[in-house]
Amino acid sequence: MVGPLPLGGGAPVSVQTMATADPHDAVALADEIRRCAEAGADIVRLAVPDAASAETFAAVRRSSPVPLVADIHFDHRLALAALAAGCDALRVNPGNIGGRANVQAVARAAKERGVPIRIGVNGGSLERDLLAKWGDATADALVESAMRHVAMLEGEGFRDIAISVKASDVRRTLAAYRMLAERTDCPLHLGVTEAGTLLPGTVRSSVALGILLSEGIGDTVRVSLTDTPEREVQVALEILRSLGLRPPGASVTSCPTCGRTQVDVARVASEVEEALSSRMRAGVPPVRVAVMGCVVNGPGEARGADVALCGGKGDFIVYVRGEVVGRVPAAEAAAAAMEQVDRLSASSA
Repeated sequence: MVGPLPLGGGAPVSVQTMATADPHDAVALADEIRRCAEAGADIVRLAVPDAASAETFAAVRRSSPVPLVADIHFDHRLALAALAAGCDALRVNPGNIGGRANVQAVARAAKERGVPIRIGVNGGSLERDLLAKWGDATADALVESAMRHVAMLEGEGFRDIAISVKASDVRRTLAAYRMLAERTDCPLHLGVTEAGTLLPGTVRSSVALGILLSEGIGDTVRVSLTDTPEREVQVALEILRSLGLRPPGASVTSCPTCGRTQVDVARVASEVEEALSSRMRAGVPPVRVAVMGCVVNGPGEARGADVALCGGKGDFIVYVRGEVVGRVPAAEAAAAAMEQVDRLSASSA
């Protein structure tokens, strides 16, 4: 349990992200955590690099709408401070906090509070002896590191453990998690570490996480992007939705456009998607909307959508459940579609 949220054991796959605000700025952190929660994050992780940030952690924990994980490296005293601050989970590698006495102190304090520990192994921070043994941060090396750390905690009687073994490329990530899934029943936190900027990071994460989740591997996910935490959450949710692991979101069916298109489909589709997302955050049930550029596929998609826009020469035909209800200029298309969405929502309320 991460706070009130179950991990593993058949529980829904949860979405995590990591705050990027200054870990000493309680106001900025609280605002970022709120935005992430509104975007759909189930868990948010915060860096705790020093004692002052542990105090800030305590302040934001009191107002957080979601469980918070404290990210700890090197200094076991920061893990103890984060536990005292009320963290819902720790992310720590027992091997880098300094000897058995320190591991024992952290394990004892976490056990007393019922706080789980995620062992987070990354290809870029692997132990030197394992790099020497395997020649690189291979899948075998990642898994051996993880199981070594599991043994340290279990040796202290601590078994409330989740594990991640993140590489920066898809193939090693797949190999490592498949190997790990055969060796342990601990909940697995999936991710491709340092996946990159929005486009390549989304592709790499989608391929790796999509394959693993479709094989039944993984209990919680983070999409690591060089972008905002909210964007990480959006991508993670779309991965889960595409596999039927989350209810459909504010999804718009839209065409890629071609030389026949005479309207700005991308702009209209983006406006409609943002408006739908805003309504869903307010509790309005999802409505299927299609935004199409021309008459080739437009009428067909319109029949399968609740509301549809089919582009013409500078304007759009508006459909409601397959029936034409009007024609509007392109500049008014998104607003017209949302007017119909609101009517449908009101009639079904």
